[in-house]
Amino acid sequence: MTQSLHATEDSGATGIPLCVDLDGTLIHSDLLIESALALVSRQPLVVFAMLLWLLRGKAHLKRKIAERVELDPATLPYNQELIAWLHTQRGFRPVILCTASDSGLVHPVATHVGVFDDVLASDGRTNLSGSNKAKLLVERYGERGFDYIGNAPVDLAVWKRANAALVVEHGHALSAAASRVTSLGRRFEVRRGGLRTWAKALRLHQWVKNVLVFLPLLASHRVFEVNAVIASIVGFFCFGLCASSVYLTNDLLDLASDRQHHRKRNRPFAAGTLPLIAGPIVALLLLVAGFALALTLSTGFVAVLLGYFVLTSAYSFQLKRVMMLDVVILATLYTTRILAGTAAIASSPSFWLLAFSMFIFLSLAMVKRYVELLTLQTSGKVTASGRGYDVDDIPLIQSLGASSGYLAVLVLALYVDSTASMKLYTHPHYLWMLCPLLLYWISRTWAVAHRGVMHDDPVVFAVMDRTSRIIGVIAAMVVAFAV
Repeated sequence: MTQSLHATEDSGATGIPLCVDLDGTLIHSDLLIESALALVSRQPLVVFAMLLWLLRGKAHLKRKIAERVELDPATLPYNQELIAWLHTQRGFRPVILCTASDSGLVHPVATHVGVFDDVLASDGRTNLSGSNKAKLLVERYGERGFDYIGNAPVDLAVWKRANAALVVEHGHALSAAASRVTSLGRRFEVRRGGLRTWAKALRLHQWVKNVLVFLPLLASHRVFEVNAVIASIVGFFCFGLCASSVYLTNDLLDLASDRQHHRKRNRPFAAGTLPLIAGPIVALLLLVAGFALALTLSTGFVAVLLGYFVLTSAYSFQLKRVMMLDVVILATLYTTRILAGTAAIASSPSFWLLAFSMFIFLSLAMVKRYVELLTLQTSGKVTASGRGYDVDDIPLIQSLGASSGYLAVLVLALYVDSTASMKLYTHPHYLWMLCPLLLYWISRTWAVAHRGVMHDDPVVFAVMDRTSRIIGVIAAMVVAFAV
């Protein structure tokens, strides 16, 4: 390893040009995939045009996408260790950015980094990758007349004709292969996400929301029916797989706005700890698995799951940007889980349960937006990126959200005095105790949000908050006594 480092130091001393790859090397991402996702997020049907562009070559595809997309270079996940080292090299030799990404997207990145003397990139006709990149570099600097930094097996074609190979990698396999074709220079170790990172990307903790699938089972007092319990469990996993698929898709389409958020910028795809190309593949596999499992239940359940997927996909692509409609959609998605639980056990939907869930989850969706706007206001910004709100909407969101929560209490109170509750409960009047409990919980939730100490997701808050768990236990005891 010492000999390898001397090789790069000697290269710097003799002024040998240092050529640097971009995708996966200078940045922990890929500009083609970044730009394609950015375009699809605005124009979903453009994927069909992309297929036609690809027929004319990869360089043509990159140019067509680059003509329609503008990425903010300041938000990209850079390899900071590499950039710092490049600054030390610039005083001794030319540093050239050499990438297969389209020049229209590359030049802003090069300007932002501020370390490169020249830029070589795909131009719409030639895809500057592998052998094409090697040929151009040899024409410019001669055989073995340059050092090259890369991160992928395709770069072996360049390293075969380079003076030294500098490698950005996880592990040692690539540098071992590079050492067989040229002298090995410096290695830059990068971290790659494992199972824990994937669990974070899939938002497995968010599966707690799918517990709503069990509500119809509990509300209809069928918890001792084995078939109904099994069907609800299967429904739970169906929604979990489908939801994780949508979470991945949403994160891929929201890269730009997530990177401007104080917490979301640490999400695996936004931070570059998971490869972007793996996202769509895993999302598709999860979706197929979810619907395959759903087919073991009723066609009614499949229909509800399909409706959930279509609605949540529409939310990810466009509806989340529409003020007020976004929170109504979120409340509807929660309520859809209850409908799915009803379909799974072949029961009839409860008007009271659906009305209650719509109001309570609309209130929680408003809490989510309220917290985001408070954070925005604290950071000195005015408009939420990718949303239809600005900080002036904070009082309105607070008023509507609290009102919606109290309407849920009203629905609960009316249910307690209805014939429906009298048919299901031996002592339905005990259920009145749920009203003050819910009033307190709703009021406290909004007070916590108002103080700025609420988690970004109020459902996660409800699960993690000690007071909320105590209220949940007391409420369960009240229902047990009423039965």
